[in-house]
Amino acid sequence: MNSEVMNSENVTEVVLPGVVEPSGLEIRVRPAPQPAAGEVVLALEASGVSFAEQQMRRGKYYDQPPFPFVPGYDLVGVVVRVGGGVDATLIGRRFAALTKVGGWASQVVLPAADLVEVPGALDPADAETVVVNGITAWQMLHRVAKVRAGQTVLVHGANGGVGSTLVQLATHAGVRVIGTASPRHHDAVRALGALPLDYRAADLPARVRELAPGGVDAVFDHVGGDGIVDSFRLLSRGGTLVSYGSAATRDVTGSSKLPVLKLVGRLFLWKLLPNGRRTHFYNIWAGKRRPAAFHARLRTDLGQVFALLADGTIKAQVAARIPVSQASEAMRLAESGTVTGKVILVPDTHI
Repeated sequence: MNSEVMNSENVTEVVLPGVVEPSGLEIRVRPAPQPAAGEVVLALEASGVSFAEQQMRRGKYYDQPPFPFVPGYDLVGVVVRVGGGVDATLIGRRFAALTKVGGWASQVVLPAADLVEVPGALDPADAETVVVNGITAWQMLHRVAKVRAGQTVLVHGANGGVGSTLVQLATHAGVRVIGTASPRHHDAVRALGALPLDYRAADLPARVRELAPGGVDAVFDHVGGDGIVDSFRLLSRGGTLVSYGSAATRDVTGSSKLPVLKLVGRLFLWKLLPNGRRTHFYNIWAGKRRPAAFHARLRTDLGQVFALLADGTIKAQVAARIPVSQASEAMRLAESGTVTGKVILVPDTHI
């Protein structure tokens, strides 16, 4: 990765130039942005490496923009400039935001309406672990599956960014959690409050049935592919399958849209079956066409997660803090499957 000297008058950003290996990420410098009316400039304190960026570098994310672009699905930072019509008292305060792309930059221009305030006591990297992951986990648990105390759920990838947050939130809600992960992560998954199972075990469905003979009340599946069939079959009557990704097809060549469309089609057909089971494909951006309601829901849900993080009810799962100038290494680590939680990019001056 090529790097250039950072300074306060320029913005340093990570650029994804095309379908490249992690080493192909580029560091570029451009003039600092100026906000238009209704906008703010957020100085980066933390941004995460999520599965979305891993798909994007392969050209496999469902609706990613044309190359080249700056990745970065979410971030936490401090407001340093505001545009016309924006309250100047926002300057100096810490906020989180969903971006989908653009978050891997030292300064990011955002609509002021997109901001969610971060409690002052929270470390920025800790807060970053629960922005997209926390919203996703909270909404899947409470808005989609509507879990209740005493129920049993299955969380695939329980050591990952979303998975580890799901386990903690579900446990806090009084829900029994079965979590799949590689055996090397079982101690970490157990510490989060879940019963760990090896996701590669040939008899995984039978192992789940041993723990939940009547089936589970919800399955949270980011894997997709043919394994989604087992996830559906493991549901109890009245249970809910929440699918939120297609990790199994990450490295499959061809259309980036076809695996998702196939998955959504399968879920729709299952929803029509008269067996009392529900299916849902979760999309964090659903409802964006009604921006006021979308932002209100986002602030409410992320605010709940931040509160639980601030009071110690849930713990931030920071896999590593890596300088933005080493984004290639951060991507390699996130893709390695060796970590629990989320790899966080921070400004070089914070290391």
